[in-house]
Amino acid sequence: MTCQVIEARRESRHDPAMTVMTRDVGGLIREWRRRRRLSQLDLAAEAEISQRHLSFLESGRARPSREMLLHLCEQLDVPLRERNVLLVAAGFAPHYPERDWNDPALAAARAVVGQVLAAHEPFPALAFDRHWQMRDANRAVAPLLAGVAPWLLRPPVNLMRLALHPEGIAPRVANLSEWRAHLLERLRRQAEQTADPALLALLAELRGYPGGAPLRVDHAAGAVAVPLRLRTEAGELAFLSTTTVFGTPVDVTLAELAIESFLPADEATTRALRGG
Repeated sequence: MTCQVIEARRESRHDPAMTVMTRDVGGLIREWRRRRRLSQLDLAAEAEISQRHLSFLESGRARPSREMLLHLCEQLDVPLRERNVLLVAAGFAPHYPERDWNDPALAAARAVVGQVLAAHEPFPALAFDRHWQMRDANRAVAPLLAGVAPWLLRPPVNLMRLALHPEGIAPRVANLSEWRAHLLERLRRQAEQTADPALLALLAELRGYPGGAPLRVDHAAGAVAVPLRLRTEAGELAFLSTTTVFGTPVDVTLAELAIESFLPADEATTRALRGG
């Protein structure tokens, strides 16, 4: 793996301190309910409270307890980071800790991530945060980055930008139109679910990149996922990607971490990666 990639996967940029929101907590509850496309009646039923009480909470006529606020966040599947925002807006202390990726307290988690990545070799796998910044990668990733502009490999490495920028991997993606559409839709859903302005800005940037000539999508019979078809010195390799997340995180950093693994989609790719 190149030195740049090694540095990219090890360097961690500390996020700015969470800004205390000036909006009322009732408005935030209403915003998350609408984002989840739930009526007051729907949410009240799921939370097992009266619609009248929920209406009072959203309008500010009643103040939620800490326990009620966490309960509503659970029903609305609010990300841990945003749960802290709601708690602060209601006058409570944040409930979920957020640590830098290199914090000693996360040493055990980093070791587990490293073991998972290594276990995927000789197939590529990498870990990234909520903004698609790479946190770690196994040795199989580096050979796939041939020809990428050096500035895209300087930390923090943004994987979406790396994948779709004209100076990144994009020129070697055989099914660029299809793959680009898949990534943009994935990012759009993530931005919608989290309301993260950084993701919205990234989505706008990526939409401005060229996507290659229009491609007629013609999946083989029985296809179950969009493949990544990458031109390499070993020939065209085909991958199917899977995503792994921590199942029950109680830390913001771990809740926002994901591991993407790229498994061979055909026998030729398997043989090429195994050196056969």
